[in-house]
Amino acid sequence: MNLDRLVFAFAGVMVLVSVALSIYLHPYWSLLTVFVGLNLLQASFTGVCPAAMLFKKFGAKPGHAFK
Repeated sequence: MNLDRLVFAFAGVMVLVSVALSIYLHPYWSLLTVFVGLNLLQASFTGVCPAAMLFKKFGAKPGHAFK
């Protein structure tokens, strides 16, 4: 799996976890979904993503979006 797919999968998991936590624990967990969305938006403009940098350090193969 390349870096781009890892970032998208991680974002999807974080959104699903956030929804589950906001349903079962407290509605403020939906702020995690907002954070993930804002991070994806800024990464689309700047090409800089903290998760991509972390996955790259762990040895993920580079993709097209994050180099």
